[in-house]
Order: sequence, then structure tokens, then C-alpha cells
Amino acid sequence: MSLTKKRKVAVTKVDKNKIYSLKEAANLVKEINCTKFDSSVDLHIRLGVDPKKADQQVRGTVSLPHGTGKTKRVLVLCTPDKEAAANEAGADFVGLDEFIQKIESGWVDVDVIIATPAVMPKIGKLGKVLGPRNLMPNPKTGTVTNDVAAAVNEVKGGKIAFKVDKTGIVHASIGRISFAPEKITENSTELINAILKLKPSSSKGTYLKAVSMASTMSPGITLDTKSLIN
Repeated sequence: MSLTKKRKVAVTKVDKNKIYSLKEAANLVKEINCTKFDSSVDLHIRLGVDPKKADQQVRGTVSLPHGTGKTKRVLVLCTPDKEAAANEAGADFVGLDEFIQKIESGWVDVDVIIATPAVMPKIGKLGKVLGPRNLMPNPKTGTVTNDVAAAVNEVKGGKIAFKVDKTGIVHASIGRISFAPEKITENSTELINAILKLKPSSSKGTYLKAVSMASTMSPGITLDTKSLIN
């Protein structure tokens, strides 16, 4: 019941008719937080693209300067000669056949899966399980590589993958509510700039259509898109 009251108060603090600067939003999102736990701060970015067209499927990676505030569980699927490097880099799970079997049985208790090119033919059959969860290793996101140590370090250091969904929106976590407003602002700027650089040449009209910021269970804050474009 108290949470409902908190949310009611939070809603009154967000002016639905106002567009906020990124700096204002970073301060306000902390002020209206309704949860007792360290909730995620997310950006929802609507793009002027048609995801049904292959050349407009915006996806990529970005290293957030302050990380996400969440320790990511990383699985490395590789041949035995790469296992030591993956373990030394801090991968949570390392192996191949036993994890393929676990995934086929429904196990997906990881945040990122990294694979070497040599094992990709074995992993292809896992597409139906991993694809919908955005866990399928992909060269475009740096998760198919022979340098597994570097890939693990990047993920653990704050590298995230993003992808436009079928409705034309990118959803991404850019930190935690415990972050200082400056860190939320800087992480947000890094993500938005990375997305702006990926504008498809075939995308006409406004590319950055709308951006909102919200923490878990809090109302969304509409950002001024014009101020986000350098």
C-alpha cells in the first residue's frame, strides 16, 4: 500500500506536458524512485526506422563509462585451448558441450554468452532458445571472437549490447538509482551517441523520435531529443 502512495507522489512530480533536459531527468529520476532496492535506470529510445527492413535493424554495443552497476554473468563457449584465458579474465562459466546440453534443457542463467568462431556451428541449434533472449553470440556485438579474454573484460567493465525491437524502440539499462546524477547523464550520453552514429542511410525523416528515462516502477520522464543531438 505504501508503494502505491509513493508512486502517486512520484507521478505528481513528473509534468507529462514538459520535456526535460538530460541533466534534469537524471536528477528527477532519483527523486521519484519508488523502490527500496537499487533499481535499474533505463532509457527507452524510439527511432525513425523500419526494423522489418534488414538495413534498418539498428544494433551495436557501447562501453558505458560508469558501467551498469550490475555484475554480469558471462558464459564463454570455446575449445579447451581458450578456457584458461576465459577463466583468468573472470568468466563465470567456461566450457562447451556440457553448457550446450544445459541450454537445450532450458538453462539460461547468464547475461552474456561469448563464443569463439570455431564453435559457432555447434551453437547454431541453440538459436530458438537464445535468440528471443538476445543471448545468441554475434560478431556485430563482439561476442563471437577468438580474443575471449578481451571480450570478457569489456562485458565486465560495462560494455552493453543494444538492439532496436520490432516496434522501433531500443530499451537499455544505463545504470542504477544509486548512481550520482552525473554518472546517469554520462552513461546516457554515451549510449545515445552510439545509436546516433548508427543511423541507417535508408532511414528518412526524424531518426531520434522520442527518448524517455525511467527507473523500475517509476513513471517515465520525457527527454528533449533536440538537446541530445550534438
